[in-house]
Amino acid sequence: MGSASVRHDGRVPLFAFEGREPDVSPGAWIAPTATLVGQVYVEAEASVWYGAVLRGDFGAIRVRRGANVQDGSVLHGGSDPVTEVREGATVGHLCVVHGAVIGAEALVGNGATVLDGAMVGSSALVAAGATVPPGMVIPAGMLAAGVPARVIGELGAGARRWVEDNPDIYRDLARRHAAGIRAVTPR
Repeated sequence: MGSASVRHDGRVPLFAFEGREPDVSPGAWIAPTATLVGQVYVEAEASVWYGAVLRGDFGAIRVRRGANVQDGSVLHGGSDPVTEVREGATVGHLCVVHGAVIGAEALVGNGATVLDGAMVGSSALVAAGATVPPGMVIPAGMLAAGVPARVIGELGAGARRWVEDNPDIYRDLARRHAAGIRAVTPR
């Protein structure tokens, strides 16, 4: 997807911290305004979007194959060993994930917060604006909403379709951005 050329031309801020540096697969796409610091691992077909910050100084952050971390989101390694966004999962725009695990194919809605030790199960949905408190477990295939979040029930057909379709939509969009963005000079 072109991240290797982006990584090596200096446009993507990657920073080592205390001897640990980000490791990004050549098959991943990192937006040129995203920032990765320390123990951050991004696997193939994953994407990290504009203005996102992944800071692996307290603990490691893993963005697994095909996952996406969208614009303006902040992921920070917490006191648990790994903050993880598993295969095909989505962290929506302007989210905070701190020391938590987002399960495979799960979706964290825009502006949501997932805190230390929380686990969002596979194919689950955290509603936009929700706050998942420390240590909460959201079972697979369930919807959680509110502040603090509580499990509402199983996903409806529309929500399930969005959770299922989003990983492919973002893999395609990342390929298009890798091939089609270019810096422009203001007029």
